[in-house]
Amino acid sequence: MADLPVHTIVFEILTRVPTKDVGRSKSVCKQWYALLSTQDFVRIHCSRSLVSSNQRVLLIDDLTCSVHPIIFQSNDYGPSSIVTFTFHHQNNDVSILSHLNGLLCVCLNHTYELLLWNPTTTAFKHLSTPDSHGFYINNLDAIGLYVDADDDYKVLYIKRRSGVLGVYVYSREVDSWRNIPFITRQEYLSPHFNWSASTFCGGTLYFTVCECWIGGTNVVICFDVNSEQFKEISFPPVPSTGMVQGVLVNVKNELHMFASTGMFEMTIDLWTLQGDY
Repeated sequence: MADLPVHTIVFEILTRVPTKDVGRSKSVCKQWYALLSTQDFVRIHCSRSLVSSNQRVLLIDDLTCSVHPIIFQSNDYGPSSIVTFTFHHQNNDVSILSHLNGLLCVCLNHTYELLLWNPTTTAFKHLSTPDSHGFYINNLDAIGLYVDADDDYKVLYIKRRSGVLGVYVYSREVDSWRNIPFITRQEYLSPHFNWSASTFCGGTLYFTVCECWIGGTNVVICFDVNSEQFKEISFPPVPSTGMVQGVLVNVKNELHMFASTGMFEMTIDLWTLQGDY
């Protein structure tokens, strides 16, 4: 080991070890700390962690937060590990809004503050600022966590207040918010439309946007994370005579939608996005 170059140890060995061991390794020396903190290391470590045996589910109840391994053979959870909240919260206070590569964007329900939180390392970052950026209101706002082409983790924050819209992007690298334009139909900003949680797939954030009554408009809003442009694509051709709901999932970097329709009896179909539309 003494003859191995540091670069080989870091990028060929430590990119394959659990996250907690990476955190401990940062204490070895300043050089290791610097290399283990680079975006290149984070990207490689995340890509090598995306195997079934490493998948975990995080469960939050009134009093505790726990992480369970997923046993795919039996469709069950394994033994839990308790996660300690290192930020101030109250019972039943933490809502998960978006997640990516083990990093969570959460809201503290009693203060409406947004945080970035890594449950594995317990590190967190407050995103709320004195000028009212980063305060989330349920049923009005929408959040998306993503990583751009420069491996910078960012948060898209769509804020609706009494007909006034603000769209903001937070950058973890520069630790600041900035405003960006929203270029699509303004009616989607009305409280009559419900925005879903985001789904990140192929360099794009996707949201379902559904009008709050039977026969209303249902669309998918796409946000290209590199060009920072919005566009609209249509829902799958499902009947609109009853309630319509779409749930988006990313499966092997392909976007799928579970579309449910009906009134007293619901029909669920699985659709896959092909091409841009």
